[in-house]
Amino acid sequence: MKKRHFLGAALSAAALPAAGAATSADLQRAPGPALLTLTGALARSNRGPFDPVLDQMMHKQKLRFEKAFSIDFGALLALPALSIRPTLEYDSRPHALRGPLLLDVVALSGTRPREDATLLLRAVDGYAVALTVAQARAQRFIVATHLDGTPMALGGLGPLWAVYDADRFADMAAKPVAERFGACPWALYHIEVTG
Repeated sequence: MKKRHFLGAALSAAALPAAGAATSADLQRAPGPALLTLTGALARSNRGPFDPVLDQMMHKQKLRFEKAFSIDFGALLALPALSIRPTLEYDSRPHALRGPLLLDVVALSGTRPREDATLLLRAVDGYAVALTVAQARAQRFIVATHLDGTPMALGGLGPLWAVYDADRFADMAAKPVAERFGACPWALYHIEVTG
């Protein structure tokens, strides 16, 4: 056996006991970079508390938490996806949006909030909107990952957008298109579950 292979095998074997000591939270941690962080009244977490050094955007937006659940793009893509086709305010034309239901995303953390619980949705620019679980369910909010068949880029509406098909609700469809999406933060990165 070549010396390089022997050293690699020895180092790998030495690391095995440490891997066995991993916590269940470590085993559930998102394998890719976290795009969405859930905090608040969660059933389980997969990351530690707020860190003012590592969580810079959250620090600037004055967020704090003891536990959280991080979700990567792969976990979102693994959920059943719903397609909607609302008329968007940016060009007043219908566009195809696809992604999992917002409540299915929250359920990744094992959390099943009551209908009167609140979901505070926060975008990277600090824009935040609160909606009840009942509203998210009734309006079938999704966490859109794709716009017209293409993953959404950061710097546009993505990479994640909490949105619903406003055209399907008479009270919203009656409003000017620019007033239909106030409850829909694009560039979504944080959801706080309360109640």
